Parts: sequence; structure tokens; C-alpha cells
Amino acid sequence: MARIPSTSRRALLFGTAAVSAGALMTACTSNEPTNQEQAADNAPVADDKPGKAVTIGFAGPQADHGWLNAINDNAKSRAKKYSDVTLEITEGSNDIAQQIGQIQTLINKKVDVLVILPADGKALTQVGLQAMRAGIPVVNLDRVFASPQAYRCWIGGDNYGMGLNAGHYIGERLKDMPNAKVVELAGLDNLELTRQRTKGFDDALKNYPNIKKVARQAAEFTVESGQAKMAQLLQAQSQFDALWNHDDDQGVGALRAIDQAGRDDFLMVGGAGAKSAMDAIKADNSVLKATVLYPPTMAASAIDLARGLGQGKGVGGLAEFEIPSSLTLYSAVVTKDNVDQYLPTGFS
Repeated sequence: MARIPSTSRRALLFGTAAVSAGALMTACTSNEPTNQEQAADNAPVADDKPGKAVTIGFAGPQADHGWLNAINDNAKSRAKKYSDVTLEITEGSNDIAQQIGQIQTLINKKVDVLVILPADGKALTQVGLQAMRAGIPVVNLDRVFASPQAYRCWIGGDNYGMGLNAGHYIGERLKDMPNAKVVELAGLDNLELTRQRTKGFDDALKNYPNIKKVARQAAEFTVESGQAKMAQLLQAQSQFDALWNHDDDQGVGALRAIDQAGRDDFLMVGGAGAKSAMDAIKADNSVLKATVLYPPTMAASAIDLARGLGQGKGVGGLAEFEIPSSLTLYSAVVTKDNVDQYLPTGFS
């Protein structure tokens, strides 16, 4: 049904004007495009055609993890796709003061748009505000600033959704098993993202009264910590039916511990979407049966959004003139059935 013009909506709601039944019928049944539809059709949207030149500054943390390295790679490769984009990329740093200095250098260079994945969102909020006040729109990537005034657009993954989808996948696999037991290998507990992943997982399991979480260990998103903490879980739990591991990098270590213990009596679900995990899922020769994505392709999308902002264009496929203020990516579950589709996005 075509949209009723705003004046008619006000009349219907508040009785400020009389609207005939015939007029309403015309509004509802006419095949003629309304003014709003014509405006939406004419909205400028970003596409692959060269447009206004845009210089994008990119600042992220040190690539000391496979996912973070993939973030940088995705940003660089996406920028190369566009002849109208120049990418000014900083050397990643986990030192907050150093990253602030790098961003301030980009501000002083007067880049058109900034894409920032902060080492610490709260600590870097002020430099995001500084950029916005200087008239440079900021695309805040993943780790969110403490104030929405510090960015024009936020894009990132869904940590709660990761846990939720992992829990539902495991729940569906075990729903017919009486007294099923699951364990959890989490990430760093001092990070909000870890707590969100756990909460999503726990909320999903509430839908399956036959399943009980019997143990949880927090690792540190590294191969070494994954191996050590998984070994502890295996020693403490002689029998369980499923494992939810928050991160595929630490999952490499977890799988080593599982192999060393000779255990194959449960299924494992990983997190993030590493290529090694997808290869194992495709081979189907280990306990690892699925991984829940936290896609580093968000960095490529951030470049697209930054380019659109720099060119004053919206997003293709949406009716609005403007780039959205936030975009949360979906945490798809990768299994043997769909792994070929997602394998090209897997990171090393």
C-alpha cells in the first residue's frame, strides 16, 4: 500500500482536517508513485562508479590477533577497489596515547572521513569528539565510543547474537537428549564483549530445559590460553555433550588439548570465523562442527560507509538519503552445509 501523505496522517490522528473516504481510497490503491516514493527513487546512493575523491583515514589497534589482522586486510583491499578513495592507514597500536596521537595526525591532515577501531572505546571517545567537532565524520568500527556524539556511524558485530546463535545451534542438536551437559570456554572476562557472548549463550539455553551448563573457563583469546584452559575443563569434566568456545584463535589450542586427551564424545562450536575453523568444519574429522561469525568484513563495509559519507550519498537498497547511524552485523552459524559459502571470508 502506498504511503498516506503526512498531512492526511495528521488529519487521521488529530482530526485537524476532513479527509474523504474517496481520497483515502485513492491514496491506498493508486499505482501512481507518491512524492515520497519519487524522492526515495532519486536518492543519491553510493555505487561502484567513480565519484568525488575521498581521503579516508583508518586507525586501528595492533594486529596481534588473526581477527584484527583480517580487519586491516579487509580495509586495505576494499579501499583499493575504488579509484576515488585514498586510504591513509596508521600503524596499529594498543597503546591508547599512541593511537590518540595517530588519529590526531589524521585530523591535522584534514582527511575527509575517519574510520576508527579504538583499542579502548571509552578511552578514545574524546579524540572521536575532536574529529567530529573538526567537521570530519567518524565511522566507529566495532568497539564503541562512550558517546554517540563521537561518531557519525557505528558498525560492528553482535556479541550477544554470537552467544545466542551458538546456544540455539547446540540446543537444537541436543534437544532430544535427556540431561544434556554443556561447557563454555569464554574469552577475557574483563571485556564487555565476553560477558555479552556468555549472556547470549545462557539466554538461548533457557529455551532447552533438558540442557545444563556445568562448567565455564575464561581464556585470553590466544592459542596458548585456549589449550591450557581447555585442558582444565577436560580434567574437571569427565563427560559433557557440547562445548561453546568464544574464539577460533584460542580454539586452535582447545582442539590441541582435546586431541591430547583423546576426547571425541562431544560437539564443539567456535566463534569469529577463522579459516582454520572452517577448514576443520569442512573436513568433518574433529569435534568442531560449527563456528559463529564475527565477520572482519565489517572493515570493508566501514570503508564503503566512509566513502558514502565523503561523497554525500546513502546506501544502495535503502530509501533514505543518509548513511544509517548504526549497523549491527549478523552472526551467522557456519556448518558443513554452508561452509563453502563463507570460506572466502575466513581469516588466518
